[in-house]
Amino acid sequence: MAQLEQVLISPLITEKSSMKSDKENRYGFKVDLKANKNQIKMAVEKLYDVKVLNVKTNILPGKLKRVGSSVSRTSKSKKAFVQLEQGQKIEFFKGI
Repeated sequence: MAQLEQVLISPLITEKSSMKSDKENRYGFKVDLKANKNQIKMAVEKLYDVKVLNVKTNILPGKLKRVGSSVSRTSKSKKAFVQLEQGQKIEFFKGI
């Protein structure tokens, strides 16, 4: 991973992740499979100008999908949940 912009793919904007951000100041991101916790921490701190306390990652296995008689598997993905310092927050929808 040479570029920190390639580490974060997209933010996780779900009902469960928004409740975690309100209660625990923890935000979720979909990240590259090869990214480690240090790269994720540096990317969030650089792109969003916040201080990250810790990072938890989770690799989701691919699921089996069936279409007619053929069966295929979706690719696996990786999620990261970063906890920010008290009083800091990330605004995903700033100009809307």
